[in-house]
Parts: sequence; C-alpha cells; structure tokens
Amino acid sequence: MSAPETTPDHKRGLFVVLDGPDGGGKTTQVARLADWLRERSHAVVTCRDPGGTPLGDRLRAILLDRGTVDLSMRAEMLLYMASRAQLVTQVIRPALDAGTIVISDRFLLANIVYQGYAGGLGVEEVGRVGLTATGGLLPELTVVLDTPPDIARARVGPARDRIEDRPDDFHAKVRDGFRRAVHDGRAGRCPYYPSHLSIVDASADPDTVFARIRSEVERALALAERS
Repeated sequence: MSAPETTPDHKRGLFVVLDGPDGGGKTTQVARLADWLRERSHAVVTCRDPGGTPLGDRLRAILLDRGTVDLSMRAEMLLYMASRAQLVTQVIRPALDAGTIVISDRFLLANIVYQGYAGGLGVEEVGRVGLTATGGLLPELTVVLDTPPDIARARVGPARDRIEDRPDDFHAKVRDGFRRAVHDGRAGRCPYYPSHLSIVDASADPDTVFARIRSEVERALALAERS
C-alpha cells in the first residue's frame, strides 16, 4: 500500500510526530522540542491526537472515559480516525501550508498499533482507513519513544483511562507493535505506514532522550531544506 499523491510537500512545513507506548514522556518531549525549535526562530504548532479541536476533544473524552459505553475495537478505531480527520483539516494542513513546523503527540501509527496490531483488526486495514481519514497526510518523521513495561508502569502509575486499564499482555503487544513497525520501516517493508520511522530508548534520562530526538529532527530539517 503506497501513500496517496496528497502526501505533503517537504517544501512546506515539517510534520513531526512523537509516538510510542504510554510512559515514554511524549508530552514533555513535545513541549521541549517546540521550545527548542522556537528558540531557533522556527514557527511551531503543537497538537495532541486524539483531540486538538473542539470535536476532537469531545471524542477524546468518549474514547478515554471509563464510563463510556462498551466500544468494539472497530468503533474505537473509527472514533480516533474521526478526531484525526478534523485535526488534519482544522489544524495540521493549514499550519503546514503556512510553512510551520507541526509537532503532534501521537498520530496514525498509534491506531495501527493499538487497534490494529494489539487489538486484532490488522495493521493493513487500519492503515488504509487512516490514510483516508488524513487525506494521505503523513509526517515526515515519526519518533517512537520506546519504554520497557516495568519502567512505563512506574512512570504512569495507576491506570487513568480506559485504554490504560487494559491488561499487561495488551500493553506488551503495543510495545512489540511499535518496535516491529520501526523494524519493518527500516527494512523498507512497512506499507501500512509509509513514513520515516526512528526509535529512541525512552528509558534513559530526559536530557539524553531529548538529545536523541533533537538529532532526528535536525536530520529531518536538513533533508527538508535540501528538497
């Protein structure tokens, strides 16, 4: 499966995603990366997925609330996609068209892993639906913050939402799914997510993790400037 022709042009803004299992410090690192880029005179927009728009925030509440009616895995996946479709239309594409760097806390790869790989829907199916929901938009760079389950549990603490409530074997599959996606991407056989993937060991201290993320983003910026 290849990305549609509407995949973004590198001459516009740069789209970067931080993703991976819970407990990797994505939210903290997104904020830190945005500050670092702004200090270097880049225009930056940050967002979170799901959420980031009035519609997306309502869907996020439904998806994460323990009191939500029982959702099938496919219904869950489609609600995530609806939130993302609105985020792309309302926030991400306009920012990229204006030459802005967009940094998102999660994007399509999360659903490919959580509902596709760990949830049993299949990565190809979720990938196809995802490219429809985004109109073919994919990030230039997705950095997976990889965290061993014991460290993730210690950082996250007691489960806070219905996704975190899922059993340990589900979360083990989530980690394996992210790692497999990066492995397949490096081998040139990741058709369900045809975007550049890198992985960072998020069990290290925050400064070390940020230095590794920054290195990946610097490389992506250099490639964007040459294209």
